[in-house]
Amino acid sequence: MTEQVLIRAEGLVRHYGPHLAVDRVSFRLERGDILGFLGPNGAGKSTTMRMLTGTLAPHAGTIEIEGIDLLERPLEARARIGYLPEQPPLYRELTVDEYLTYCARLHRIPKAQVSKAVATARERCGLADAGGRLIGNLSKGYQQRVGIAQAILHMPSVIVLDEPTVGLDPIQIREIRELIRELGREHGVILSTHILPEVQEVCNRVQIIHRGRLVFSERLDRLESTLAEPVLTVQLRRPPKAEALRRIPGVEQAEPLGEGRFRLVHDGRPEVAEAVAATAVAEDWGLLALVPERRTLEQIFVELTTRETETGEAA
Repeated sequence: MTEQVLIRAEGLVRHYGPHLAVDRVSFRLERGDILGFLGPNGAGKSTTMRMLTGTLAPHAGTIEIEGIDLLERPLEARARIGYLPEQPPLYRELTVDEYLTYCARLHRIPKAQVSKAVATARERCGLADAGGRLIGNLSKGYQQRVGIAQAILHMPSVIVLDEPTVGLDPIQIREIRELIRELGREHGVILSTHILPEVQEVCNRVQIIHRGRLVFSERLDRLESTLAEPVLTVQLRRPPKAEALRRIPGVEQAEPLGEGRFRLVHDGRPEVAEAVAATAVAEDWGLLALVPERRTLEQIFVELTTRETETGEAA
């Protein structure tokens, strides 16, 4: 599996004067990963991404792109990275083909291969019929596609996308998300976004940075099991008093919510839900709904960043 590791960063540190922007951040990206990189404003997210893409040098730490040291062999390492900043570097007065041809030369693609590279990038990004159109006349969604096309022209192993769906309408967002999923099948993708549901829909891993430090890192499939809380919401047609629900084995708290609904905090055993349902049937309470509560990624994000902020302020 070692050959599948595309980015290995260890102990990244970056100062801006006395301000410690990034504090010993480590990073790992494998082929097939779509990594959601999250953080509030000022957390160090953009600084970290600039270091990973080679546009900003760390004050400490190491970065390897497919085993190539980014600091020792920057041109070779950066050739394996495609980058779309939040504001795509587009020239509105050029056609799509003119712009992508220019970018191909910047990426040092051999002249004989430029036309094929441009055509392939257009095709992959849904721009097959847009080669002759002026970029300035394209919709925001299609301009984003052009930005992604310039990032993948040279077939990089790593693609870094910074807020790629900002300002798009719902249909354009859906199309860009599908494009990101397709890219994730062959590359490693780092997706920086403030849209947390987008991470849950597109990514298979998530990392959260706050106050310059990584405070969370997990695979989404493993995260799903941690999102479930030991809480059930039950709705009954003929609700009893809360005390009757508290007597059910495993139920620790029963909070009335009105209209026959109760919030039940339990001891976490999976059989508690079955016991609640069985008791409701046996007591003829008229069971209408029994739903486990789940935290969202947004709740985890807020809890972590709020807790970290409070801890930092207290210190």
